[in-house]
Amino acid sequence: MLEGNVSTQFADFPTDFKGPVLRPDDEGYAEVREIPNTRWSDRRPSLIARATDTDDVVTAVRYAVGKDVKIAVRSGGHAIDGHAMPHDAFVIDTSLMKRTDCDPQTGVTTIQAGVLLGEMDRTTQEHGYVVPAGTVSKTGAAGLTLGGGIGYLSRRFGATVDHLLSCEVVTMDGRRLTCSEDQNQELFWGLRGAGHNLALATSFTYQARRVGPRVMSGLITYPIEEAVPILARIDEALADSPRELTIYPVLLPAPPLPGLPPEMINVPIFVLIVVYTGELDSYEAAMARVRALGRPLADMVRPSSWLEANSILDVLAPPGRRQWSRGGYLGGVDERIGRVVVDRVMDRPAPTGPGASCAVAFQLLGGAMFDYQEDSKAFSRTGAEWLWETLGQWDPAEKDSEYQGWVDGTMNAVNPFSLPNGYVNLSTDRGAEWLRGVYGSEDKWRRIVALKREWDPDNRLSHNKNVTRASEEATR
Repeated sequence: MLEGNVSTQFADFPTDFKGPVLRPDDEGYAEVREIPNTRWSDRRPSLIARATDTDDVVTAVRYAVGKDVKIAVRSGGHAIDGHAMPHDAFVIDTSLMKRTDCDPQTGVTTIQAGVLLGEMDRTTQEHGYVVPAGTVSKTGAAGLTLGGGIGYLSRRFGATVDHLLSCEVVTMDGRRLTCSEDQNQELFWGLRGAGHNLALATSFTYQARRVGPRVMSGLITYPIEEAVPILARIDEALADSPRELTIYPVLLPAPPLPGLPPEMINVPIFVLIVVYTGELDSYEAAMARVRALGRPLADMVRPSSWLEANSILDVLAPPGRRQWSRGGYLGGVDERIGRVVVDRVMDRPAPTGPGASCAVAFQLLGGAMFDYQEDSKAFSRTGAEWLWETLGQWDPAEKDSEYQGWVDGTMNAVNPFSLPNGYVNLSTDRGAEWLRGVYGSEDKWRRIVALKREWDPDNRLSHNKNVTRASEEATR
């Protein structure tokens, strides 16, 4: 494989590629290489090929094979590791591929690989549907789906991959394939959870669900002193709650929030993000046991549109800042975990800007997540009652070690309570042992490794949480 700066190798890039092709000295290159996490803003790919359709992707992949170079893939560019724009890389950028279609009768929804979650939501909501997906509207649907897809509707309907009907991909030998339960079934199994490693997806077809048009959503804020008592009893309070209700507890220094007094800004607080997609007149009954857990500073949950509900977290994950994250699954939340995370948030680095700086979040899962068999897809869910994440966001590069140290320290504190499996999209790469555990059983890992060897034997898709590297490390 060619390593280092290989831009001179790309002078003969095919002229029948229809989309823009950008190199470091080209006008517009700086804007196109930007990704949300500015921690990687110094990376300069050698070539960015901006595909307009699947034929363009085929052309670019075949060219890369002929040159024997690795391929980086950018769709939404939201992955926190910065894998979308590696230094000196050959990048196939699908972010211009924006077509979205939703059948108003059936809810069957097809999108191209450059569509963001907010864009998909806008299309499906025109007909009263939602594809269960993630929680930040600017996330790329492609990357989210290939890793599994978890969000506010997971408890009610399951993961994004549970709704994926088919996927069009370009393989690493330049073929165009459709994968589904009827075609290329084994590859389809692997794409649903380990897809970043196996092929370059160009479109996705989902079965959307009826949701909305009105839902209940918003924030309930509490003093930080309420966090431990509430987290100690929240599992019991939610044990019999309807699947239409999801709760997302977050501990953080308060960013500017609607209804929050100015003197509370940057003071640690405890927040419940609430999204309820059932009948609105049943909301209070669904929340009764949660309300009994503590007295809030403010309750900002109101009737809203689904588009408003599914962008609540946008304010906590803005583009244009340096970021680092860790996380995993929990089988339950209790007082011990509450005390650990309160201690971590109280001992946070000083903020470097007006937005959120440090946070620990828990997303309620269970419910419909367990309606699907663990081995039905590469994505793992065994025991996942909660998803937890710790996130740091800052601005100057000189704060990198301080913030990364805080995030990693929080991970180390929560890790003893975490399950061995996890959600590959959530965390920055934690190494080979972690990646092997993310997918659950050893049998599933061997199946994923076999798929990688079959469909990407040269590890051309290596700018990711990489199966080949993890497998080779285990062998050594």
